[in-house]
Amino acid sequence: MSAKLHIKKGDMVFVNAGDNKGQQGRVLEVLTNKSKAIVEGINMVSKATKPTSKHPQGGIIKKEAPIHISNLNVLDPASGKPTRIGRKLNSKNKLVRYAKKSGEEIK
Repeated sequence: MSAKLHIKKGDMVFVNAGDNKGQQGRVLEVLTNKSKAIVEGINMVSKATKPTSKHPQGGIIKKEAPIHISNLNVLDPASGKPTRIGRKLNSKNKLVRYAKKSGEEIK
């Protein structure tokens, strides 16, 4: 069983380390077993592919490679700046994620 991650599919994240440092993007997929996430437009790699019905031309295709979630920070919904994430019970006794900077709940 993998640990609970602070990032979910659909979150807007900020890259705080690596070649794409300082960029922002939306999480397309979270690979929980590897603690990695695929972020739209971040960590692009060129992949050689054979012609298929989906890509009849074949050739070199650019696609997103996974990036480790320790290099990602969720963007604060209030300020749009990178923030750490906490968990707390809301008024309905449901565990929710919140931004540590503003204290605002993350949907």
